[in-house]
Amino acid sequence: MRLTVPAGSRAAWTVVDLLDSELVGRPHIELLAANVLAFGADPTGRRDAAGAIEKAIAFARRTHLTVYIPPGTYRVDRHIVVDDVTITGAGNWYTKIKGREVALDEPATDGSTHTGVGFYGKDAADGGSRNVHLSGFAIEGDVRSRIDTDQVNGIGGAMSDSTIEGLHLSHTKVGMWFDGPMKNLRVSGSIIVDQIADAINFHTGVTDSRVTQTFVRNSGDDGLAMWSEKTANARNTFDHNTVQSPVLANGIAIYGGTDTTVSGNLVADPVREGSALHIGSRFGAEPFAGKLNLDDNTTVRAGTYELNWNIGLGALWIFALDRSIDAADIRVTGDHYLDSTYNAIMLVSDWAVKDQYDIEGVHFKDIRVDGTGTSVLSARAAGGASFENVDARNVGAVGVNNCGSFHFPATGSEFSLTDGGGNDGGWLAPWMLPHTITCDDRPAVVPPPAPGAW
Repeated sequence: MRLTVPAGSRAAWTVVDLLDSELVGRPHIELLAANVLAFGADPTGRRDAAGAIEKAIAFARRTHLTVYIPPGTYRVDRHIVVDDVTITGAGNWYTKIKGREVALDEPATDGSTHTGVGFYGKDAADGGSRNVHLSGFAIEGDVRSRIDTDQVNGIGGAMSDSTIEGLHLSHTKVGMWFDGPMKNLRVSGSIIVDQIADAINFHTGVTDSRVTQTFVRNSGDDGLAMWSEKTANARNTFDHNTVQSPVLANGIAIYGGTDTTVSGNLVADPVREGSALHIGSRFGAEPFAGKLNLDDNTTVRAGTYELNWNIGLGALWIFALDRSIDAADIRVTGDHYLDSTYNAIMLVSDWAVKDQYDIEGVHFKDIRVDGTGTSVLSARAAGGASFENVDARNVGAVGVNNCGSFHFPATGSEFSLTDGGGNDGGWLAPWMLPHTITCDDRPAVVPPPAPGAW
């Protein structure tokens, strides 16, 4: 790979703002398949290819073949509905499905005022889709503004017993938004960048599903989210993903649900009003229940300034807004919080409900904190948490900023700390236990040094 200044350039200097490199193999070829070219698809992108792709899908379902989209750019300006079909491209460097956002003459029944390029399962209300397998192509939209009622996502609908692998999605509203009930979806090895809103959202009754080995950058809202609105999600996993620079909101966010796992992820550089990892009782989500495990995640330069509260958030932010977080067994094990801008961990209830909702049943074990602008723990709620083998160094303020629910009773903070032993670095001193008030509402920020070998 070589970068050069063009001959005769008058530029005094050049900045490479961002460069991604990948080792790209040869184009994938599927010989025994329903090739979309045979059904009239234009690989130059000049003519609309949606109808030809749909004809190939119908033929493939009758003949039990795979739909193959060879190298090229294929123009698609609307949704293609998929059910019981396998669609594969030559690889996301070679096969591009590209479309414009199109204004509808009148709003659709779901409230959309626009349509655009996307592969959608059938609505869950209509039974959803099953046995959908998508791989090896890119989807590129041109969504310019966020209209929440618009279905202009790269992948959408309900897809049970399905797989999505090796896609590259950019410039749609949400990369993949799934409306359940649906089950057993596997998303892996994909790249989702430059979205107006979320990269992936499991929304409403998604169960037994996973997102793994997927890269997310520059999402306009949460990078990866599970939102249990009206119906709880259950037994889902986000594992070994990389999420970088969500512009608004969080890297990985869990809003309610049962038996959830977030493991082995790397989350870096949230930009504003969000954290790397977020557990939130908010947005009308169903309660947390069963087990919620956060295992072996790493956050880097996380925890932004919350403009509504005028305080800094934690790299891990647990937030009780709509109800208490007290019915689930929440275990945070083996996480690494590196170079946190403010706190490493924040547990908070909103001021308006601080006397109604609390946070209980959170257990931290085998955690390493290297560098905080303020505290290791900021507790701004009633409740309690336990800490075992939590090591911290380069802490910018008092180790525990314990405000409780801001009544400051003579008996101590409404938030209790349980020392499980092995907590090193002096951040959890004996005099802080179990509920000494150490509240500094807006402590000064001390930029931490760069993390180093432990």
